[in-house]
Amino acid sequence: MHVKAGTEELRVSPEDDCFAIRQAARYVTQVYDRHLGQVGLKTTQFSIMCRLLRRKWMTMKELADSMVMERTTLVRAIQPLQRDGLVFTEASRSNRRVLTVMLTTVGEERLKTAREHWNAAQSEFEERFGSQRAARLREELFDMTRR
Repeated sequence: MHVKAGTEELRVSPEDDCFAIRQAARYVTQVYDRHLGQVGLKTTQFSIMCRLLRRKWMTMKELADSMVMERTTLVRAIQPLQRDGLVFTEASRSNRRVLTVMLTTVGEERLKTAREHWNAAQSEFEERFGSQRAARLREELFDMTRR
C-alpha cells in the first residue's frame, strides 16, 4: 500500500500489524456506528453502557481499565451520555477525587432499543466475514488484552 506524504511516497509494510489492526478497527466501527447511529449512540458509548448495565456503577478508573482506554478519552465519550441523561456521574463520598459512573433508567431503556441495532450490525459483520472466522477473531483479540 502506498501513502503520499508531501512529495515523498511512504510504503506501508504488509507486516505492519498496528496499521492492519487499526484499519480493520475503523472499518468495523463504521459498520456498527451506522447501525447504532439510528438510536443516537456510537459504538464506544454502547460498550460503556453495556458495562455499566452489568455492574450498576463503576469508578472512572475501573471503567477505563475495563475498556483499555485512557481516562481522558473515556471522559469525552461519556460527556454526550451525561448530556442526554443516559449516565450519571458523581464524586465518591469517601474520596471526592474518585468519580463514579452509573447508567440511568433512561440509559437502560436506550440500551434496550440499541441492542436490536447492535444485533443488526453484528449480523452484517458476520455475514461479510463469516461467523466462525468472527468467533475465532474475537477470541484472539480478547486474548491479546487479557491480563
